[in-house]
Amino acid sequence: MTNLKIKDNPDLFVKPDVNGMREYFRNKPLKMVNKVTTVKEAVEKYVKDGDYLGVGGFGASRIPAAVLHEIVRQKKKNLGLSGHTATHDMQILAAGDCFNRCDIAYVVGLEARGLSKTSRKAFESGKVKAVEWSNAALAWRYKAAAMGIPFMPSRILLGTDTAKYSAFETITCPYTGMKLAALPALFPDIAIVHVHRADVYGNCQVDGIMISDSDLVRASKRVIVTTERLIPHELIRENSDRTVIPYFCVDAVIEVPYGSYPGNMAGEYFSDEDHLQEWLEAEKTDESLKKFLDKYIYGVKDFNEYLYLCGGIEKLRKLRNQEYLIDTNK
Repeated sequence: MTNLKIKDNPDLFVKPDVNGMREYFRNKPLKMVNKVTTVKEAVEKYVKDGDYLGVGGFGASRIPAAVLHEIVRQKKKNLGLSGHTATHDMQILAAGDCFNRCDIAYVVGLEARGLSKTSRKAFESGKVKAVEWSNAALAWRYKAAAMGIPFMPSRILLGTDTAKYSAFETITCPYTGMKLAALPALFPDIAIVHVHRADVYGNCQVDGIMISDSDLVRASKRVIVTTERLIPHELIRENSDRTVIPYFCVDAVIEVPYGSYPGNMAGEYFSDEDHLQEWLEAEKTDESLKKFLDKYIYGVKDFNEYLYLCGGIEKLRKLRNQEYLIDTNK
């Protein structure tokens, strides 16, 4: 590529400092040690005010809801956020007023469920500074970071209105003369991901759609993983081809059954559509949102108490049956 110029643009929230990150990862401990902790301890230790955050999953599927709740509960502030397929995760963080800048692709909407008024207000008020990309662009920014290169050449965004509000540079291909978008590598300070299975060292396996999580964890300085269940390391080794996140990327592991609730977890449980609507209803006024957060996040000590308030094991059993298309109403 020729004519590359990564501009000193304040809208580029994370600069593609490839050599700096290479040195950081070189000094990161690689020993296979037990990393099991609690959600509270992991957030206290690894999530700092001002950090740039990447969230795994897709929309309301396989989201690390327990960690997101704890970030709000601990009142983390001034975070940067990668809005890559961000729906309920953004809704939670916006309700806690946790972030002030966002690389946006798919945000605010909860798909067919409606729009998050709190998320929308954060942008419309000017409280959150936004730079536009696309889902593919953010995914490829993770990919570039995971590969250890400063940018990914692409044909997307060029010629669109999105490009007017984005922070990429253009380059000329030395082989064809084509104009290309240079998508800068994205290195989050912290990534949070929820998975189906993990061992105590942080080797993780995921069923169903993976999206960009394998690149996200390889691009991020620190990684918190929650898992539906901890399993013996021997079982991980027996099915090593299923291990999509290796231990050396992970800093903390927490077993959190139903950790994606009220989102969906492929093969485990369906999303709680009633509770997601309760979230949207609560956002209609500041007063109702405050009461909602006081009840479900600030007023509980952990995610288990939240699950109990939302219906406990009986509600979760129904969601599991719904995921497996078992009709329990007959």
